[in-house]
Amino acid sequence: MLSKKTKYAFHALTYLGKHKDEGSVLIQDIAAKHGISHKFLENILLELKKAGFLGSKKGKGGGYYLIKEPRDIPLSRIIRLLDGPIALLPCVSLNYYEACEECEDQVRCGLNKVMIQVRDETLNILENKTLADILDKE
Repeated sequence: MLSKKTKYAFHALTYLGKHKDEGSVLIQDIAAKHGISHKFLENILLELKKAGFLGSKKGKGGGYYLIKEPRDIPLSRIIRLLDGPIALLPCVSLNYYEACEECEDQVRCGLNKVMIQVRDETLNILENKTLADILDKE
């Protein structure tokens, strides 16, 4: 499941995407619209900014804005940034691999084989779906 942090990030990114032609958006506007704690949202937006998805402007007319087009923000990048691995088991993760402690032989492990298929299908979807897809559905 997605963490609250990641769900809130998607809500914020969607809000920013809807208002991208209006310039910077205040944190309090996003927080109020989606019922998110101002401080929690601020931390999320800072992470998204550090990762190169958002820009910010201080002072009058300040706030956050998208610096990438929604079509250039794959869902997989946001999930990995905020939640870490997409794979359901560490032994099938592409970026966070760890051998399972209880597994005697990963090569012959049926669960491993099935979870590789699940990972591949999930990644295929998440890497090919973008913020633009979310915006198009709203």
